Amino acid sequence: MPLKSLIREFQEMKGGIGSISRRSFEIKHHLKGRSSGVVLDETQLRGDSQEQQQSCWANMPPELLRDVIQRIEASENVWPIRKHVVACAAVCSTWREITKELVDTPERSGKLTFPISLKQPGPRDNTVQCFIKRDRTTSTYQLFLGLPPTLVENGKFMLAARKFRRTTSTDYVISLNADDMSRGSNTYLGKLRSNFLGTKFTIHDSQSPNSGAIVSTSRSSRRIGSKQVAPRMPTGSYNVAHIAYELNVLGTRGPRRMQCTLHTIPASCMESGGSAPTPTEFSAGTLEEISIPHSSVLSSPRSRAAVADCSTIDCEFASGPLTKDGPLVLKNKAPRWHEQLQCWCLNFRGRVTVASVKNFQLVAATEPAQPVAQSDHDKVLLQFGKIGKDMFTMDYRYPLSAFQAFAICLSSFDTKLACE
Repeated sequence: MPLKSLIREFQEMKGGIGSISRRSFEIKHHLKGRSSGVVLDETQLRGDSQEQQQSCWANMPPELLRDVIQRIEASENVWPIRKHVVACAAVCSTWREITKELVDTPERSGKLTFPISLKQPGPRDNTVQCFIKRDRTTSTYQLFLGLPPTLVENGKFMLAARKFRRTTSTDYVISLNADDMSRGSNTYLGKLRSNFLGTKFTIHDSQSPNSGAIVSTSRSSRRIGSKQVAPRMPTGSYNVAHIAYELNVLGTRGPRRMQCTLHTIPASCMESGGSAPTPTEFSAGTLEEISIPHSSVLSSPRSRAAVADCSTIDCEFASGPLTKDGPLVLKNKAPRWHEQLQCWCLNFRGRVTVASVKNFQLVAATEPAQPVAQSDHDKVLLQFGKIGKDMFTMDYRYPLSAFQAFAICLSSFDTKLACE
């Protein structure tokens, strides 16, 4: 049977699901009208429940069902048509288990399918290209998956964040739902917190990827945006990463220097055969329901510290020794000063068109005595750059996840007078 016919029949199932819901309501209404002293046959209730859950699709042979879902998963490989793969997992428990077995992680397949993919490491061989749209009036930031950053409708929504200013710090609450930014929500994923100067940031995760995460015991973490955590929602707060911007005490002109320490990702993951933590499901209480290439180089007359794209031109901040047994440390790739353009330049490969002090590229900080190939040393794991007034690109890859990359990029939006 053609895939289009199968998808059309999936959509027709909505009518059957609706009739099941109406039947369930009629049964509940009928039972409610009876006296509380009436004893019902347990087998009758069990039979009604099984009749509601079973359908012709749930009784398909497992071999045929696996072959159908496997074909859909292979053909619907990009959004928005990849939503059909998610629809297969929503038919029933049997379909869901088979779909979860066939859908591989982003590290191996390079595809983002389910919400848990946002917490899993990106692909090893290529980057996931995204863009961030900023709304100054509401202090919100939305992350989209897609190439054309000028058309939000063509991008797949991934994450959203809202900025909350405090007396001594600033919080960026990250959620799967752009309309609900409270920690009591089942779509809350974590937050980014800065110090008073905006030079040090901490990434908090709602669930622990592994034993390397540090549980935050701060009382202030219980309240975000004047909304207290609901008692029924046991939201965690695990310290998974630190971001530090080097202080510019002398006030010299130049780009920012940053360093990111990922406590839950070992440095050995960058070696051959290494691996990074890959969660397979959300913790309890989380998500219960649930272009045109650019190659020009632009310089900004406002700041000589701005970084521009030099893809068409020929053209270290660590505290203590780095070891492969310790956490992974990322540092920004040092830009080069271009005499003709009079600005700092990095090779963003056409993904950045506006020079800005916020632009950066992160690479793995290796041990000085450790032999590393030049190609691996220059491999950019995360890059962030400006392409419009409130539009930015974000490209990430293994071992970073979309959540971690988004949180790191949010730290670049904060004003850092002590670093510039």
